[in-house]
Amino acid sequence: MDDDLRLRSARAERWLPSSRVSTIDKAAQFVDDVGFALLFPAEKIEAPSLWEAVAGEDAEPFATGMDENESLVWAWKDELPRDGLAWYGKFLHRRGSLLSARLLLALYAAGGRTDDHHSIDLSREAHEIAEALRGGPLTTAALRQIVGNRSRYERAMAELHRHLLVTSAGVEAQRSGWPAGIVDLSCRIFSVGGRLDLGYAARRFLETMRYTSPRELSRAYGWSVAAARAELDRLVDAGDAVRSGGSGYRAG
Repeated sequence: MDDDLRLRSARAERWLPSSRVSTIDKAAQFVDDVGFALLFPAEKIEAPSLWEAVAGEDAEPFATGMDENESLVWAWKDELPRDGLAWYGKFLHRRGSLLSARLLLALYAAGGRTDDHHSIDLSREAHEIAEALRGGPLTTAALRQIVGNRSRYERAMAELHRHLLVTSAGVEAQRSGWPAGIVDLSCRIFSVGGRLDLGYAARRFLETMRYTSPRELSRAYGWSVAAARAELDRLVDAGDAVRSGGSGYRAG
């Protein structure tokens, strides 16, 4: 077996549960086990996904529309964070993704207060959204009205997700059409703040990925390549990782 096949096998063993995820409690256990997961698999991005845990490794999402498995995964992206079981937002590789509560705690750089956005360099629109949410959760429609422009709203939400300041928090039924998504401050749902632990975050990433590089880690978490390399080197020094060919690192 060559190295690529060996790595794919190791990742499949690590990423795929022994039985398919069929309930929200099992979905929460899956995210807690892997630490992080894309909602749906993405081309050219290597990472576990909740979709594959639900539907199987070879299943194609939305191949025939919104079927039962797609509906489950789509609903859980709002229900898991609402219940404090996993954080959801556009974070991992800037894609829709879930983080375990423990990994969120390790990656959350701010203090864990409703005014955390004041300590972070954000756009005016991102500050406006975060400030509005201090009064309580709001629907995405209400937040878009505050910003007044859809593209600026989406850019602002992407900023807030990258800094882990906000998360999905359920849905609100509408008179017609799809339910409206609800957004809340992460610190109101999860215990975060004052416990930034980049070493744990890097170790969690490598343990799940089995093999990585500073560039891959930096792209996944939004770190600089230098910061990612420094954390991986610390894992090597601690005996938790081994350098493996060129710029690679594998779990120790």
